[in-house]
Amino acid sequence: MIPELGHYALLLALPVALIQALLPLLGAWRGNRSWMALARPAARAGFLLVGLSFGCLVWSFIHDDFSVRYVAENSNSLLPTVYKIGATWGGHEGSFLLWLFMLSAWTLAVSVFSRSLPEDMVARVIGVLGAISVGFLVFINLASDPFVRLLPAAPNGRDLNPLLQDPGLVGHPPMLYMGYVGFAVAFAFAISALLAGRLDAAWARWSRPWTLAAWVALTAGIALGSHWSYYELGWGGWWFWDPVENASFMPWLLGTALIHSLAVTEKRGSFRNWTVLLAIGAFSLSLLGTFLVRSGVLSSVHAFATDPRRGLMILLLFGLVVGSSLLLFALRAPRTTPGAACALVSRETLLLGNNVLLVVATASVLLGTLYPLLMDALGLGKLSVGPPYFNNVFVPVVVPLFLLAALGPIARWRNADARDLARKMRWPALIALLAAVALPLWLGRWNAGAALGSFCALWLGAATVKQTRERLRSGNPPAGYWGMQLAHIGLAVSIVGVALVSHYQVQRDLRMAPGDSTRIAGYVVRFDGVREVPGPNYKAQQGRLELSRNGRELVTLHPQKRDYFSSAMPMTEAAIDSGPLRDIYVSLGEPLGGGAWAVRVYYKPFVIWIWAGALLMVAGGIAAAADRRYRVLSRRAAAALCAQTSTT
Repeated sequence: MIPELGHYALLLALPVALIQALLPLLGAWRGNRSWMALARPAARAGFLLVGLSFGCLVWSFIHDDFSVRYVAENSNSLLPTVYKIGATWGGHEGSFLLWLFMLSAWTLAVSVFSRSLPEDMVARVIGVLGAISVGFLVFINLASDPFVRLLPAAPNGRDLNPLLQDPGLVGHPPMLYMGYVGFAVAFAFAISALLAGRLDAAWARWSRPWTLAAWVALTAGIALGSHWSYYELGWGGWWFWDPVENASFMPWLLGTALIHSLAVTEKRGSFRNWTVLLAIGAFSLSLLGTFLVRSGVLSSVHAFATDPRRGLMILLLFGLVVGSSLLLFALRAPRTTPGAACALVSRETLLLGNNVLLVVATASVLLGTLYPLLMDALGLGKLSVGPPYFNNVFVPVVVPLFLLAALGPIARWRNADARDLARKMRWPALIALLAAVALPLWLGRWNAGAALGSFCALWLGAATVKQTRERLRSGNPPAGYWGMQLAHIGLAVSIVGVALVSHYQVQRDLRMAPGDSTRIAGYVVRFDGVREVPGPNYKAQQGRLELSRNGRELVTLHPQKRDYFSSAMPMTEAAIDSGPLRDIYVSLGEPLGGGAWAVRVYYKPFVIWIWAGALLMVAGGIAAAADRRYRVLSRRAAAALCAQTSTT
């Protein structure tokens, strides 16, 4: 009964999405207020129907309804309830329903929080989001229905992939999808502005809080995924250049460029066409990421659900969205008037340099991710592009980006004095230079890569502190200003973590019998043996290792080697002693006989700074998006636009 209800809710959501897509857009085109007024009710009805369907799928997992094929393939009666909920989006069908649910939630948010905006603009935005919903509803109903039945029902499920039986599955994919889908709102505002022929500061102001919200969600999702990979796979805590990681990183890079470009369009009326292209690009890369992860074209530890046939449909949807939006841009962009002029040295120019470097960085990641796929598709052989390519191409692009990020907020709009900039940046440059020399030496040996990372981080951090001090002299800044500064500080903190853990981590691969010990970075790790412990749906061999320093015991670590009842796949669960300046990371390998085990021990300095910096960036983005100036200025712009329309 419940699965049928979810299935029919999805079917009914399609005509509702068609109404949401067609009538508000036609109403805005023809000036029909009755049709435009349908936008908000249709958005709410779509959210209720998709939410009902999603809730039915969650219910099916929680209640072990193995008559649903998707549940039988991704769950098991012994699976803990929290992982049954996470298993809802652990496979192909559920992940697309989650994508659609997030889209309906964003559309509902636009309908609720846009009452101060012009009615025709809201109708166009909700109409564009409805058109995207139509595409995904057609795909889900035709090729990815999560409620397909098994008759007779399976006695039990195959179980969730053991690698996914982790709290990270509960938080990481929903947050990541919230960011992915959130860029659909920025895209919809850009398409709406193109349709209306109004690429002005008001459009940028209306779009900017939504773009910030999507960027915050994507940042949080990437950070959660990074931490999950770290404690589950030992990947060091930052980018491993896995293709699916790149799929989320690329829209984040373009989204960061879009935020800065929107600021210029809002303040100075410049970069209008460029900003629209960035909005189209960020959402297009979100769709491309969905295609890469769920189509079967990638071989990745993240790509758990693959289907080449359905991947073709996703690719067609991607081509339709990108092609139609770029065609509209080509038709409308030539009519856009140029913005205000600026000097070679100005905040606009520095932000433009920031944007160009972010786009180049995105292109380098895109090339490295897609090039092996193209070579394979053309029959030119298998090619692997790994970390050496990305490190050698990406790093030289982002280093000047960090330098510009420090200069941009200090420079004046329209025309800045280069000598004044140099004078203001003397102390930040000196502090950064001293840190680049001293910090690597403090860690035991000087390293050029660590020095460069330290310089970039301290340059950005010191410049942010200096600018904040100067800004406070003229009064208390608004929330948006504090958000920007906090995000820049967070970026600096993450850079320190990446630079230092990359060059100063220590790894030991050992054979340890009970009583054996090893020294690593001044710490002593003693192996006391292994015992068997039960789990809810597995049995585990749990190690006991004592961590001490200078003869004082600090903590007991308990890494595990798990064997799941429904799967032959063994899983390693690391044990980590985390601190503000270092992590000690221990994992069990295979038994070697005589009570001895293979043991891997890491010393990872400053690794937690990576996620601390991400947390600061998220907090900064939230503060910026919540700035009440956006609401006040949006109401004023909407009132002025309505007055102008009524007089004409």
